[in-house]
Amino acid sequence: MGGFFGVASQKDCVFDVFFGTDYHSHLGTKRGGMAIFNGSEIERSIHNITNSPFRTKFEDDVEEFHGNIGIGCISDSDPQPLNIRSHLGTYSITTVGRINNMAELEEKAFRDGVTHFLEMSSGEINPTELVAALINQKDTIPEGIRYAQSLIDGSMSMLILTSKGIYAARDRLGRTPVVIGKKEGAFCASFESFAYLNLGYRDHHELGPGEIVFITSEGMEVLSEPLEEMKICTFMWVYYGYVTSKYEGLNVEVMRNRCGALLAKRDDVEADCVAGVPDSGTPHAIGYANESGIPFQRPFIKYTPTWPRSFMPQHQSQRNLIAHMKLIAIESLIRDKRLVLIDDSLVRGTQMRETTEFLFDSGAKEVHIRLACPPPMFSCRYLNFSRSTSVMDLISRRTIARLEGEKALEKLEKYTDPDTPEYAAMVEEIRKELKFTSLKYTRLDDLIASTGLPAAKLCTYCWTGKE
Repeated sequence: MGGFFGVASQKDCVFDVFFGTDYHSHLGTKRGGMAIFNGSEIERSIHNITNSPFRTKFEDDVEEFHGNIGIGCISDSDPQPLNIRSHLGTYSITTVGRINNMAELEEKAFRDGVTHFLEMSSGEINPTELVAALINQKDTIPEGIRYAQSLIDGSMSMLILTSKGIYAARDRLGRTPVVIGKKEGAFCASFESFAYLNLGYRDHHELGPGEIVFITSEGMEVLSEPLEEMKICTFMWVYYGYVTSKYEGLNVEVMRNRCGALLAKRDDVEADCVAGVPDSGTPHAIGYANESGIPFQRPFIKYTPTWPRSFMPQHQSQRNLIAHMKLIAIESLIRDKRLVLIDDSLVRGTQMRETTEFLFDSGAKEVHIRLACPPPMFSCRYLNFSRSTSVMDLISRRTIARLEGEKALEKLEKYTDPDTPEYAAMVEEIRKELKFTSLKYTRLDDLIASTGLPAAKLCTYCWTGKE
């Protein structure tokens, strides 16, 4: 995934850009970048953050950079921001999103006069560079942004730093958020709404789908009005969003509490305590415990000083090892106990199986697994959420393939309906494979209800396969 933060200020903005960007570290694992306009040119720095936090890599840059306008980003994939020189002037651009039709757009760019792209070590071109090439096809940056978004299959939100201010654009269907904060003498643009609060900014404006604004230290100007249709990613609330953030006015922690409560209303399990897999499972578990009356406890604690999130390593085997190593049991809260354990989702199943084995090895009598969203059935087409190279990495799809063989695809829709015998059979097969005492998922209708938003405004593709 990724996140970004930008500031236009009457004073030096480097401190704000540094900390605002750092507050997006939960969204990416590979690259961090900052670009600051110093009054005459754009200074830029990009560092690899695979094995070190953003903050430690950029401490020296903060001392060296000076300027009143700047942007920063956390990226789970490619180096950013990129400095671009074109007929539109010199600017720096950072993006969050996914382009499914890269090859098609690359060929179009060549036909339209682009002579070359820089090739990365992967052999691919940087998607942000491609976006810049599309923008440069038009006479103004706002026209170029609209043009790029009209061509991209996927999603693309962005910040563009110029010598005058910052363009902020939310992707065409609003799958990801962009919010504007304000304080005396400064405006900021952020992916996460909480990222600017400790810097003294307050909520000013949340961009709608496809909306483009321009911010300076003096104010914000809307350059392109928001579109009507929206498909914001529901999984942002379930897992990726930080608990202090809010999207479309709904706080992540509040939504997770509601979701856990709705899950409890459909459950009749008898247990001694409810626990959440830290961190994202915890607020779901609190909602479940409050609704069910089963006490909430923390039978294991996550040790996070060195590995704050389990997906930080680039290889799956390393991520599984770290996920295991950082959970430390409190045996007196586990031994001979019947536990309800709640996590945000069950994707491959590897980590949850190991966590369950860890609890049984620590003396648990029963481990009842509850998931805060339906079984993922499709890899995300719109955001770089999943590292899966195939849908068959998903435990739900592997299970359906075992149950249905060659008929798996034609019967897939029945497995997305929680009221069918096919769905019940799939859940039971997963339960047996992973050795859970029992297993239940949140229903999609309950998940949608926990957001309070119309279903038509939400993207649920990863669970239904429907646009």
